[in-house]
Amino acid sequence: MKSALTNVICRFLAVALMMLPFHNGQAGMIGTDQVNTDGTAQSDRAVVLNFLSRAQTASEFQALGLDAQAAMDRVAAMTDDEVSTLAGKVNAVPAGGVGPAAGLLVLLVFATWWFGFRR
Repeated sequence: MKSALTNVICRFLAVALMMLPFHNGQAGMIGTDQVNTDGTAQSDRAVVLNFLSRAQTASEFQALGLDAQAAMDRVAAMTDDEVSTLAGKVNAVPAGGVGPAAGLLVLLVFATWWFGFRR
């Protein structure tokens, strides 16, 4: 009984595997200029537009006499290379403006507490 059931299941699985479609894939070389240039251009444009939509940036524009919407319109008129360059400059700006000196100061205070006052 057990071998007959096993035999039927094996035959069913063999037929099911033969009926599965096999797809022929085709690989080819693509150039570096074709590798997701649209996605990077859109993400760079989003980085610049997010930077321009911040409240602090809008207040700086108003202090300089420029409307934030006019700046966004100018970004929309820029080429992808110009936006990529500008996004690189936006990403290079330090977030907190303090830099690694704050981390070094915290480490120095911690080391002073650990070795000086812990005994």
